Amino acid sequence: MKKIQIISDKNKKSQKIKFLIIKKLKRAKINRTNFAIVVGGDGFMLQTLKKNKNVKKFFYGINSGNYGFLMNKFSSKNIIKNLIKSNLISISPLEMIVKNNKNQLKRYLAINEVSILRQSRQAASLSIRYGSKQIIKELVSDGVLVSTPAGSTAYNLSVHGPILSLNSKKLSISPISPFRPRRWKGKIVSDKKRVLITNLNPAKRPISAVADNIEVRNAKSVSIRTNQKIRFNLLYDKNKSLQKKIKLEQLRRETS
Repeated sequence: MKKIQIISDKNKKSQKIKFLIIKKLKRAKINRTNFAIVVGGDGFMLQTLKKNKNVKKFFYGINSGNYGFLMNKFSSKNIIKNLIKSNLISISPLEMIVKNNKNQLKRYLAINEVSILRQSRQAASLSIRYGSKQIIKELVSDGVLVSTPAGSTAYNLSVHGPILSLNSKKLSISPISPFRPRRWKGKIVSDKKRVLITNLNPAKRPISAVADNIEVRNAKSVSIRTNQKIRFNLLYDKNKSLQKKIKLEQLRRETS
């Protein structure tokens, strides 16, 4: 038990699962070190990972929320076996650097996606660069998403962005309700370079930048790059890895 940390959301379902796990662990032997069990939903897992970005731990998530894409299904009967036989997946987050209308810089991590969203009734007017190349000179839309493979089945999928394989080393750039150019479908790029999104008309068309669920308002420019120095180590039940969950979503989309 000393080797295992249990991090739980405060709702009743999470607390009940935490109590059951503690009972099971008291009678079991698990040799993993630097090991944390996270009980909650996807949002709670994202929050927990970011709080522990400088801690080299292995995180086993147990879903007590709704969808729980980043989590494992709780089984009181098989919890110890699942923990012992769990498989490791390592992912790196995006680092978002926002310059606001006061020229202040704000930095946040995003594990799923960075969302650039219009802040008023006016559509956003954006330019998008990737490294030294201009992807689009002016995008008039409700916004744009830059998604990691891990987040490509979340908000990115709901705006008709592509699902990326976990080991693809790619990022998805997907428009939200594009008005001009109306038929622009976005772009898939390597995760090696920086994506720079600039607000072309910040006075009339303000935008906000959101790293998963952390918002910065009145953004003038947003720099997005994969931070390869940070690795989050996630554990998944055998035959139910994050890669397989993403693959199932790809197959479901192709047949729908």
